[in-house]
Order: sequence, then structure tokens, then C-alpha cells
Amino acid sequence: MPNLDTVIVRDVGLRDGLQSLARTVPTDIKLQWLDAAHAAGLRELEVGSFVPAHRMPQLADTAELVRHALGLPELRVSVLVPNLKGAEAALASGAHSLLVPLSASHAHSLANLRRPPDEVVVDIARIRDRRDATGSACRIEVGISTAFGCTLQGEVPPDEVLRLVRAVLDAGADAVGLADTVGFANPLQVQGLFEAAAREAGAPLACAHFHDTRGLGMANVYAAWLTGVRRFDACVGGIGGCPHAPGASGNVSTEDVAWLFASMGVPTGLDLQGLLDLRRRLGQWLAGETLHGSIARAGLPRTLTGG
Repeated sequence: MPNLDTVIVRDVGLRDGLQSLARTVPTDIKLQWLDAAHAAGLRELEVGSFVPAHRMPQLADTAELVRHALGLPELRVSVLVPNLKGAEAALASGAHSLLVPLSASHAHSLANLRRPPDEVVVDIARIRDRRDATGSACRIEVGISTAFGCTLQGEVPPDEVLRLVRAVLDAGADAVGLADTVGFANPLQVQGLFEAAAREAGAPLACAHFHDTRGLGMANVYAAWLTGVRRFDACVGGIGGCPHAPGASGNVSTEDVAWLFASMGVPTGLDLQGLLDLRRRLGQWLAGETLHGSIARAGLPRTLTGG
């Protein structure tokens, strides 16, 4: 039986959850969302991305969200950056962690970042150099997307994923995670790739990111946990997705991940009722959008004793 070390859940709703929505959510609503997430016990939040405002108006207020988030006690603030320019803005903002996306699929990398994977690796080295030159303590994390398959390319060879794990660490990343961006993964595949990646990366293998497009998101969370992963991305209401994954239903829901670990007696520091209350408010703020997840529909069982 794996040990019951505390699991950390990073909610990515304010970035990954919102970036694909056609509507632009007002900043004051995002600040309420941020405060409610913190009140529900979340201590890692991805609050936005430093991308050109004309390309993604939804995330144009990221700097303001970072400023607000930095005032919340014990909260680790993450932002996504696609390149060196975005990283410079993240460093200037004071964010604690910047996440660089790197597609293991060549086709997805060209569609999403307009560059092949190895050019992104070169950019990671530049970001590390710039971070070190500023004296910043900001953590550089790389999320390897499409690690389990790709809607554009199909199969992504595990050896290519492992090559990129080695490459980004050699380029200076502090940590690396694996993502099932398009919801192709199954638990045996997750177990095998995370075990192999852990042999390559060791402690820097820092996060698992799953989508529930084909109903295996929670099973994949559990499979990754069995390999020793103790940090997971999730999103309240299971919103979000990838523009290159038709029919994607979004990220695993934060409240379902919280329930999974609470039901096994694994500490997360999360307040399940607080998360469900946030989900209810999310349904009002995003009226007309589909929310996902099971525990919100079924309710908390009377057997729940902690979490």
C-alpha cells in the first residue's frame, strides 16, 4: 500500500478552465473565484497566462490576478508562459512558479506553439538563464502535454516523452510533469510512463495533469498516485480542454479529486463543501456552460469522516 503523504492539488481553472471559453469573464468575478478557491483550502492556483492580449483576451488580466493572489496567505501562484517574452512578464509579476508547455507530439507542438518540441527546449534554457540573471526564486516547471497520445498525430512514442523529460531537465527546468492533454490515457499506460519518467527525472517529476474526455480521468489520477505522484492539476467543475481535442470534456474536477483522496484517508487540506460551494457559484458565473464531475451530482456520502 502506498504511503498516505499529503497530496497537493493545483487548481488550473482560472487559466486552463477559462482559456477555451468564448465569453470573457470579468476580472472582479475571477478575483471572487480566486478568494473562494483559497478559502476552500487550495494552496496552489494557476491564475493565468502571459500571452498577447489580442490572441487571448480572456487572460489579459493575469498580472492583476497575480498581484491579488500574492496577498493570500500560503498560496503558491503559478502562471503559464509560452515563450521567453511571457517568462519575462511572469518574472516581473512576482509569480512563484512559471509553467512552460511542451508538446511531446510534433504535430501538436506546431499547432499549439508554432514550433517543434526541440525549439521549445532551447527556449527553456533561455528562460532559465534569464531567471538566474534576475536573481528570482521563481520555479520553472515544464508540462509535457500529449504525453499519452495526440488527436493530430495519434500515437506518441514513450521513448520520445522520456527523451524530452531528459532534455528539459538538462536545459535547466526545476521540475517536469506529464499531461494527458486530449484524454487518451488509460491507467496501465499511466503507470508505465510515470514509472519510467520517474527513473529518468527522480524528484523533479512533479505533477500529473489529466483530462476526463473518455471517462478515465479519475482512474488515471489513482494510477499516477500509485507510482508516487503527490501533486495533481485539476479544475473546479471539470471545465477546460484543448482546442485540438474535439469533444474534450475538460480537466478532472477538483472536487472529484478531493473526494477520491478523502475517501482513502489521504490528506489534501481541501474543504470539500467549500469546493462544492465554489462550483455552485461557478455555475452562476458561467451560466450556460457545461460543468462536469460526479461528486457534485451525487453529493457527499454520510460515510465521509475527513479529508
